Amino acid sequence: MATTETGHEPTWAPQDCTLPTARQPLRVAEFDTLFSTALSAVHRTGPTRLRLTLDGTPEVETTARELTARETACCSFFEFTFTRAGDRVIHLDVTVPETHVDVLDGMTERARAASSGGVA
Repeated sequence: MATTETGHEPTWAPQDCTLPTARQPLRVAEFDTLFSTALSAVHRTGPTRLRLTLDGTPEVETTARELTARETACCSFFEFTFTRAGDRVIHLDVTVPETHVDVLDGMTERARAASSGGVA
């Protein structure tokens, strides 16, 4: 989800994203909401891999799974893997191919900004 300019509103979608341009800021906002309400840690575990630690409530898990499924539908290069770490924690691992590291960089920046109280 690299940040590119579309008019005045930045979006983190790559050019090969099939989500209509008008809907891209809404998708970014959905991720921002997930990050600001349920994210407790952000770890870049490699150039092409990001681990997000989320609140493990059923509501958060459902929201995160639905959101990532919709994201994969328009940006098929994403791989999202969910792993439970006890009753209260979910690890969401995000993997991209090397050609889309910039997209993962954008997602990492958004997640870090949201988890620290401000959205980039």
